[in-house]
Amino acid sequence: MTVRAILDTKGHQIMSLEPEAKLSAAVKILGERKIGAVLVMSAGRIEGILSERDIVRVLSERGASVLDESVSAVMTRKVVSCKQSDTVGAIMEMMTLGKFRHLPVLDGDRVVGLISIGDVVKWRVREYEQEQEALREYIKTA
Repeated sequence: MTVRAILDTKGHQIMSLEPEAKLSAAVKILGERKIGAVLVMSAGRIEGILSERDIVRVLSERGASVLDESVSAVMTRKVVSCKQSDTVGAIMEMMTLGKFRHLPVLDGDRVVGLISIGDVVKWRVREYEQEQEALREYIKTA
């Protein structure tokens, strides 16, 4: 299976902020939307990604005053991405080796989605359940 299949099921919505947005605004969006990361974009281009981990790390280092700083001061600048044609297995390996939980999906230079490790796990569980059901049906008819 491919990333495209996950996006077709999940949807292609992308939550993003401008680099100048306050960290407090990002925290509010993450909480309200119940998401773990938001893309930081400028003029349609990915500048970085901000995750809950980034926020917790900077809060522990510098305290609550950091909430008044811009997202660009806290975000992860090196963003790993994938393509819609990448396999689920390949992105699982990328996420595991890179120790990150969110992966933007690109079509050329255009962002077309954001995949989380939760999306991948949900997809794999569904895939295994379908295989089990197919095996049960095969055994019944044998």
